Amino acid sequence: MKTWLDFVRLFSRGSGWDFCQCMHFHRPRSLPKQEWLRTRAERGARNRRQKRALVEQDRAHGILVYANGAPVGWCQYGPCEELPRIDNQRIYRGLAPKGSERLWRITCFTVLKPYRQRGVASAALQAALKAIRRQGGGLVEAYPITRWLSRAFGNESTHGTESMFVKAGFKRVAPFGGTRYSSHVLMRRTVRQAAKSQ
Repeated sequence: MKTWLDFVRLFSRGSGWDFCQCMHFHRPRSLPKQEWLRTRAERGARNRRQKRALVEQDRAHGILVYANGAPVGWCQYGPCEELPRIDNQRIYRGLAPKGSERLWRITCFTVLKPYRQRGVASAALQAALKAIRRQGGGLVEAYPITRWLSRAFGNESTHGTESMFVKAGFKRVAPFGGTRYSSHVLMRRTVRQAAKSQ
């Protein structure tokens, strides 16, 4: 919880995702209609409460990147049971891994606009992989953008880019659908458990 206020600060500084609070992948599926809220502020307040509860239960993980003491970037990662939404996507059912390795997911990136294209997301990705290594390692999945179909979001890659993950040692597994704005791929790599010090 020691960095919680920095998380709140980042998601309140015009990151564009103040309403989400990085809750999307924690939910197995979309909320029922009776739980929809009218305004962005209402959704943000609800999601922040739910995110804080997960953090307090040690069921939410992420990396904050700082510049001059202020949070400027974020990467969400976690074991698959913390981020189950992928499991309920029809396209994933035939692609789910068959082995017994522990499965991790890297789902989201947020970088403040003045710091984009400056390596913040790459630094967050490397830190997430190190954290996974320290926590026992396993198979790591990501769902980055492979190409833009629209300029609606100004090329803000909330899932990272394929090229960034290739540089980090990930291999493309299969196309992974997308939205009206972008197309995605499923990528994986294995991270070995950190060696124990003697």
